[in-house]
Amino acid sequence: MDEYEYLKKIGEGSYGTVHKCRKSVNGEIVAIKTILFYDYEGVPRSVMRETNLLKQMDHPNIVKLLEVLTANNKVSLVLEYADYDLQKFILSDPANTRDPHFIKRLLHDILSGVQYCHRNRIIHRDLKLENLLINSQDKIVKLADFGLSRTIDTPLGPLTKQVGNLNHMAPEALLGSAQYSTPIDIWAVGCMFVEIVTHQDLFAGFSSSILLAKIARTIGTPDEQIWPGVTAMFPPNVMRQQFPPKDFAEIAPGLEPAGINLLSRMLRWNPSERITAAEALAHEYFDGIQPRT
Repeated sequence: MDEYEYLKKIGEGSYGTVHKCRKSVNGEIVAIKTILFYDYEGVPRSVMRETNLLKQMDHPNIVKLLEVLTANNKVSLVLEYADYDLQKFILSDPANTRDPHFIKRLLHDILSGVQYCHRNRIIHRDLKLENLLINSQDKIVKLADFGLSRTIDTPLGPLTKQVGNLNHMAPEALLGSAQYSTPIDIWAVGCMFVEIVTHQDLFAGFSSSILLAKIARTIGTPDEQIWPGVTAMFPPNVMRQQFPPKDFAEIAPGLEPAGINLLSRMLRWNPSERITAAEALAHEYFDGIQPRT
């Protein structure tokens, strides 16, 4: 690690630590994510998964893995550096981040990264504003933190139940399904869309049943016509009360009609009815927005 100068710690969590660093040979600023492990454990599976996926991916809206360093029971991922995660960026400049064109640009970047993942049979599974990176100069959003991501098998095998950020978890995952697929990422993008527009969480709760009830109060209680088989899956206490769907203009005040339509197609109970990332990018809401190159 002598080839890098540590400048400051920029993040810490159960995964390890992230430092802003400078490469000695050329002065390049990078982020180094370091994870410690014990000999008897070996390199954590999440780290191996994230490393392998990032090595495969090359897209302007996906964070780049520059190299992997291992030494003394630790592995370090050297990543391209970004000034902020998207949550901190929005909090740092709340007025300008409410600009309608800027919101479109942010969401287009997010969906472009998600579409690339889905096209390559990757589900992110932990999409939240804290896992999206942005630089203050070019303002390009990049998907990061692929430790919980999975590739989709053919045929689709069972996946881990209830992964990622609970507040962005799709109904099928909250209900304990192990057969979910790419639509869970679209649900998370819909939740973030509202957060970007309103600067507030759409759904927040400490348990699956609380969140399912909040979703029902927002987009209406599901029935067999909306989502065949839902009655058997749902907790009886949630299904007992029948809530009508709110107007999506009430859910995201100030969002233009085309954006309301797009949001309504993301936040649907039935995963098979949700818009895909590719379809979303072709939506009229993004007319005039060009892909990053």
